[in-house]
Amino acid sequence: MDTLIYLYDPLCGWCYGAGAALAGLEGEEWAVRPLPTGLFAGDPRRRLDPAMEAHIWQADQRIAHLSGQPFSEAYRERVLRNPAMPFDSGPATAALTAVAERAPSRERAALAAIQRARWVDGRDIADAAVLAEALAGEFGAAGLADAALAARSRERIARGQRLMREFGFGGVPALIALRGADPALDEPALVERAVRDGEPIAGNALFDGSLAASLNAARAA
Repeated sequence: MDTLIYLYDPLCGWCYGAGAALAGLEGEEWAVRPLPTGLFAGDPRRRLDPAMEAHIWQADQRIAHLSGQPFSEAYRERVLRNPAMPFDSGPATAALTAVAERAPSRERAALAAIQRARWVDGRDIADAAVLAEALAGEFGAAGLADAALAARSRERIARGQRLMREFGFGGVPALIALRGADPALDEPALVERAVRDGEPIAGNALFDGSLAASLNAARAA
């Protein structure tokens, strides 16, 4: 089994769009290991202004066209057009860290559930109660807001950012292919292995039909 590190941010619309292509890897002998990069994390006071709202909605339409992923009117009205809505992926990243610590193989499904809460249901994924509900009540809201969990989440973000720098990625989503890496390898060791042996795959491969060829090339490298 080969391993594919998936660099992402929970508030990244392109990462949401990439879910369709990643789902297509089921049964393809790739173990997908998500790793957050903190692209939109760290400032709970950040809000979207009208210009950014318009820019994001335009990008959302392109993502929908390329991926088939839905961007609902509930999302547009309750999230994008809500001037009080926080734009901070820190809480969602911490929630996904809680999942990864318990069962790394389930992080991608948990990410998809959180993404649906935002882009389909139009909910605030900076709200611990919303995150707890998206994760089917497996974690309580109080636990997801725990300071120690937030600190461990920042450590994961640092690992993701290191890989972004090492491979010169300009944004997410992005992928790093590792041949023969143990899917159960702990995350720090996985990152070290990636720095040494990883094959970078740009995020556009998730949308332009070149993912299979890119993965085959990584295996042949």
